[in-house]
Amino acid sequence: MKLLIVGAGSPVGMELIKQLQQRGVEYFAPEPGRIDPRDPLSVAKVITQCSPDQVINLSSYRAGSQLAILEAEKHPQECDDINHQQASVIAQVCDHLNIPLVQLSSAYVFNGDKKLGYSEMDATKPVGVYGATSLLGEQAICGVLEKHIIVRTGWIFGQGQDELIRRWIVDAREAEGAVAVSRRKFSPTPVEDVARVLMAIALQVDCHANVWGIYHYCGLETKRESEFVQQVLKLAAQHDESIYKLLDHVTLNLLRADPPESANTTLATKKIFDTFGIKQRSWNGSLQSLIKSLYKPELRS
Repeated sequence: MKLLIVGAGSPVGMELIKQLQQRGVEYFAPEPGRIDPRDPLSVAKVITQCSPDQVINLSSYRAGSQLAILEAEKHPQECDDINHQQASVIAQVCDHLNIPLVQLSSAYVFNGDKKLGYSEMDATKPVGVYGATSLLGEQAICGVLEKHIIVRTGWIFGQGQDELIRRWIVDAREAEGAVAVSRRKFSPTPVEDVARVLMAIALQVDCHANVWGIYHYCGLETKRESEFVQQVLKLAAQHDESIYKLLDHVTLNLLRADPPESANTTLATKKIFDTFGIKQRSWNGSLQSLIKSLYKPELRS
C-alpha cells in the first residue's frame, strides 16, 4: 500500500505519518503549495507521478487552528479555496486515475440545533463559512468520485492544535480564575485518535472493501465546554501552582454559541463501528499528556 498524504504538515497529518512509519507503510507527502486548486494540471501531475493506491486529504482552512471557524468568516475565499476547491480538484484527478480518496471533514456541516449526536443521516445545514465550504467540498467529492470516504470528526485537540486550551489556562491565571466559555456541547477528539481511525480505514480500503460513503468519528464522552475547561484547569493545577491556588475560585462566564460557532457538534459513531469495527477511545489520557507537555518548559502567556 502506498498513500499520498495531502496536508501532512497538519497536526493530524504528522500523527498519521508517525503511525505509517511505525507500520512500515509507504507514503508520499507533497510539499505545501504543490497541491494548488488553481492549477489542476499541476495537481494531476503530482498525483500521477506518485501513483498512490489511495489519497488522504487532510487539508483544511488553517489546519491545526482551534480558531479556524472564526477566522474563516474574515477570509471566505481563502477558506473556500482549501475546503472546497482543493477537495474538488483532488477528487476529479482521483476519478480520472481511479484512485480512492479519503477526505477529512467536520461536524460544522450541521447547524447545532439537534440535542443528540448527529448521525450521517441527518440533514446538513452549516451556519458559517467554514462549515459551508466543508460541505461544498464533500458535495464536490460525492458528485464526481464513487470511491470516496469522508470522515467528519469531533473537536480536535493535541500537539500543535491546542491554542484554545492554552488560552483558557492563561485567562484563568490572568483574570483570577475567570474564564469565558461558550454554551456548547462538543466531542473532544485527540489528533492521534483521528490518525488511528484514518489508518484503520486505509488498511481496509487496501483490501478492496466496498465501504464508500460518509462516516462520523469522535472521542468517547461528549462534554459541555464548561465541563471540559474545568477538567483542563484541574490538570493544569498539577503543574502550575498559580492555577492550583485558583481552583476554588474559578468562575466560568457562559456566552452564547452564536454563528459561526455551533451549540452542538457532537457526533454519533455507530456507522463507522458497524462498517470498520472502529471503536471510540477515551480522550482523557491524551488531554492529560497534552497539559503536561505544555509545562515543558512551563506554559507562558
